[in-house]
Amino acid sequence: STSSPLRRAVAGGRRSVSAASSSSVSVAMPCDDGDSKQTSEGDSESLSAGEGSDFEDSLRRNGKKRAAKRPLKPTPAKLPKKRSQTVRANGQKESEPPASDLFDAVKGAKSDMQDSGDYPLTASGPSWKKFQGSFCEFVRTLVYQCQYGLLYDGFPMDNLISLLTGLSDSQVRAFRHTSTLAAMKLMTSLVRVALQLSLHKDNNQRQYEAERNKGPGQRAPERLESLLEKRRELQEHQEEIEGMMNALFRGVFVHRYRDVLPEIRAICIEEIGSWMQSYSTSFLTDSYLKYIGWTLHDKHRDVRLKCLKALKGLYGNQDLTSRLELFTSRFKDRMVSMVMDREYDVAVEAVRLLIVILKSMDGVLTDADCESIYPVVYASNRALASAAGEFLYWKLFYPECETRAVGGRERRRSPRPQRTFFYLLLSFFVESELHDHAAYLVDSLWDCAGPLLKDWESLTSLLLEKDQNLGDVQESTLIEILVSSVRQASEGHPPVGRVTGKKGLTPKERKIQADDKVKLTEHLIPLLPQLLAKFSADAEKVAPLLQLLNYFDLNIYCTRRLEKHLELLLQQLQEVVVKHAEPAVLEAGAHALYLLCNPEFTFFTRVDFARSQLVDLLTDRFQQELEELLQSSFLDEDEVYSLAATLKRLSAFYNAHDLTRWELYEPCYQLLRKAVDTGEVPHQVTLPALTLVYFSILWTLTHISGSDASQKQLLDLKGRMVAFCELCQSCLSDVDSEIQEQAFVLLSDLLLIFSPQMIIGGREFLRPLVFIPEATLQSELASFLMDHVFIQPGELSGGHSQEDHLQIEQLHQRRRLLAGFCKLLLYGVLEMDAASDVFKHYSKFYNDYGDIIKETLTRARQIDRSHCSRILLLSLKQLYTELLQEQGPQGLNELPAFIEMRDLARRFALSFGPQQLQNRDLVVMLHKEGIKFSLSELPPAGSSSQPPNLAFLELLAEFSPRLFHQDKQLLLSYLEKCLQRVSQAPGRPWGPVTTYCHSLSPGENTAEVSPQGYPRSKKRRVEGPSRQHREDISASQEESLQPNSIPATPMLTSTAVKSGQPLGASEEMEEGGSSELAFPQGLYLLGNPRSRSLSPQHFQTPLNPSDPGLGKQLTRLSLMEEDEEELEIHDDLSEDWQGSGKSSSSSEHRLDLLDSTELNTEDF
Repeated sequence: STSSPLRRAVAGGRRSVSAASSSSVSVAMPCDDGDSKQTSEGDSESLSAGEGSDFEDSLRRNGKKRAAKRPLKPTPAKLPKKRSQTVRANGQKESEPPASDLFDAVKGAKSDMQDSGDYPLTASGPSWKKFQGSFCEFVRTLVYQCQYGLLYDGFPMDNLISLLTGLSDSQVRAFRHTSTLAAMKLMTSLVRVALQLSLHKDNNQRQYEAERNKGPGQRAPERLESLLEKRRELQEHQEEIEGMMNALFRGVFVHRYRDVLPEIRAICIEEIGSWMQSYSTSFLTDSYLKYIGWTLHDKHRDVRLKCLKALKGLYGNQDLTSRLELFTSRFKDRMVSMVMDREYDVAVEAVRLLIVILKSMDGVLTDADCESIYPVVYASNRALASAAGEFLYWKLFYPECETRAVGGRERRRSPRPQRTFFYLLLSFFVESELHDHAAYLVDSLWDCAGPLLKDWESLTSLLLEKDQNLGDVQESTLIEILVSSVRQASEGHPPVGRVTGKKGLTPKERKIQADDKVKLTEHLIPLLPQLLAKFSADAEKVAPLLQLLNYFDLNIYCTRRLEKHLELLLQQLQEVVVKHAEPAVLEAGAHALYLLCNPEFTFFTRVDFARSQLVDLLTDRFQQELEELLQSSFLDEDEVYSLAATLKRLSAFYNAHDLTRWELYEPCYQLLRKAVDTGEVPHQVTLPALTLVYFSILWTLTHISGSDASQKQLLDLKGRMVAFCELCQSCLSDVDSEIQEQAFVLLSDLLLIFSPQMIIGGREFLRPLVFIPEATLQSELASFLMDHVFIQPGELSGGHSQEDHLQIEQLHQRRRLLAGFCKLLLYGVLEMDAASDVFKHYSKFYNDYGDIIKETLTRARQIDRSHCSRILLLSLKQLYTELLQEQGPQGLNELPAFIEMRDLARRFALSFGPQQLQNRDLVVMLHKEGIKFSLSELPPAGSSSQPPNLAFLELLAEFSPRLFHQDKQLLLSYLEKCLQRVSQAPGRPWGPVTTYCHSLSPGENTAEVSPQGYPRSKKRRVEGPSRQHREDISASQEESLQPNSIPATPMLTSTAVKSGQPLGASEEMEEGGSSELAFPQGLYLLGNPRSRSLSPQHFQTPLNPSDPGLGKQLTRLSLMEEDEEELEIHDDLSEDWQGSGKSSSSSEHRLDLLDSTELNTEDF
């Protein structure tokens, strides 16, 4: 097997080293005056454009510089002559290998590295994962072992630093990355040595002062002399170490902290942060801090993360904060803005950094800074929200609520600090008006203020106090906080919509959760009836209180002998149900009673008796009110409200409890029959009556499915279901839209339940219940969908007004209706051809229903690919026919509606995917049927006008890229044969025919297909020009792009959210052959990306504004580092394809604030 580039490089290095060690000659580096003068920093960083100019030249120059600084040792004149040759074992003489063998070995390694981009720091595998740590440990151990002698010898460390400095400026990524890591770790070890030397100097100074302050008789001159000698030695060593550190910092860090490789930039920032923490005397200055401040704007998340972690370590040390004031004043705004970073981990680290600043530096963060962080407590990411909650706690709650030490002991918390916490929490939630649900605020504060939020005793005492100074909004919010804290303690997971990375709870967390559940249950069982009694008149407050039973350990009613409190709860529950008719309260009450009606509980009989009493009360009232309605021709508003409220209560309980024995089907059916026949029943009564009959049928089906039912029972249920479907079908034409929508939803569910799917799974005995709707019912369902779903809604003004909320609710209701209809299509209840009524609105209503229609299209294709293709064509035919009837055949293809149809056809074509071989017959069939349709209606005899449907060929042209070359030729022949039957003016071909034929020409085949039928992406190797040509191009680019003066501070990229700014595509370029990031603004190329061509001056792919990754400029460096990389040009076959000329959809601009960001360039 072929050896890796790393092994070949190591082998080459060993051969050169062994060759050098086999001789006893040391070649002296020549040092003349001309070479010794090249000491400027610019010379050390510059690289020539030639291929051989890499780190070797700079390494030789550095060696000459250091040789020039030190005086050369006298060498005998004859020594080089004697050592110029060596004697072999057989007596023959062999010339010593030249000194450039090492450079030749490195050159060979560089060539191998260019062929393969793998090197140890990036290689995969468990052994290479440990390499970086072992490599860093080797550098640390090397300095540690040499710190008492060899480190100050001058030769080994100087040559090592020269080697690393030269390698770090290499154009080969492997050399640059590895040498930068080694140089930074070497610098870190030298910083530790310098710190130890500083400590030794201080000790030496104290010893010297102590010895000198002794009396004349006790003073030892020899001791003083040795201490002075030791101090001079330490001073020399420290100067030597500082020289090495200065060489590494100026030779490596200053250039590599803005390298094109983010891993290298991250290494530099991480190490400079450790230098500042360990040796703050020398490094914690503004001249070093500025590098971290500039890199806060880096475009890569890892680099920004390293900056924030380094700053957090600095601000966390109270002794260092006084030296960070200038840095804080200059970069505080950037640190605050990073809370809105597009990367969640960076935003979390930014919030934690601000928490450290808040604790260590009073008054630095202004109220405006804090107010920009407060909204983050409602972020969708839980880690970020928890960090913001901790900031909120330390800023607003901690100063008032935390206990303080009194007399050296921490006094016990009193109820007053707890109440202060809840008052502050109420004030923040109500006055900020940032969110409508307190559950997300509770979840954000749970990690830092959990013990305070679990103080249910203080919460309930605040709610039950008679003299409390809480308003109606404060009481509702406090109840929501109570329910949210109880739910969080009982279930242990965040609210709906908040993302957390945890997979499960640890055993310790589960034990805490179980203990909290027992504690809250024991505390709230006696108090829940009191809370319900106090707030029973307010539906907004009573509904969440009834939800508390969801989080109780209900066995405690039995184990702790708390049945008396259960009786009080049942009484209050009955009062609440009889008193309210709001759906939220009734659903909460029915569910609470359902939780208590568990046959496993010992108190089940008592709860079942209370339920029977309640249902008896409601049914008796319903029977009385129904008789009055059926006998009288007019009811006043109170009677109508009472009957509607009773039906709502029965409907809510019928949803959760089996009320079959009360036989509510017949009276409700009579009520609905009268409503359909006469129209005298108010819609407030009809709506819950429909739901009652629906639940009655479902509960009957449940009883029959669970046992061997007789044929009579099955036929009775079938008759009831058919009769109810006829009633719902009649309600579809009702004047009230609410009744129409309710009837549609119930009808869709019943048709789906009683579809042929119900006999699957060994339930063949239910076959008599299968119901297939008639054609009239199917057409009415489709007509209802067109009239109530595919309508143009009003524009949203911003999402905050009452009208906007109403429109959003209506949109959800329309989506629910569409989803019900699509389920009927996919489960075979309705004819699949009816899907054309849905598919033809795919493009026009993409923002509202695109996901539902796309999923329906995907499932339909999985069921029958051929039929689905015909339905797509049918959708286009229907749209075209409608437009033709409205506008006429003249100028049809120029109308906006026709352009929308063309976009719809393009979406349909992309939905076929890249499997051209599988779809070959389907696409050919679609083209043939389309051609037949376009020529189905011929113009009058003798007329030269084009057929009215001929413009349909332009829609078919969108499907041409899915065809094989052979099929295109056949379709051209088929079209020509069909056109022979149509009279056409000579010399004037019709436009649609020309467009369609052009789409079938061989040059229009955008995807080259392999024999297996899979699209083969076109690949081409980007070959650079010759060496001399590259030098000319590099020089011309530098002339045209280089600004007049390079600024001292780089321009970096901001990652904070900037509203109203488009996402600009920026391009990175590099100076000549340099590997540094080019930050000056003059190097950013702007303009129309489509107008740029692939020229020798700009090796660059066409830039798509929506995909900045395609706009990477292939400079000489990237061509060297990624020699094997090839550009792939292929069709976008995604089903979510948006037109390249279109702007982003409005839904993209309504994204969550913390889900995206826009890049902004700032010149520092």
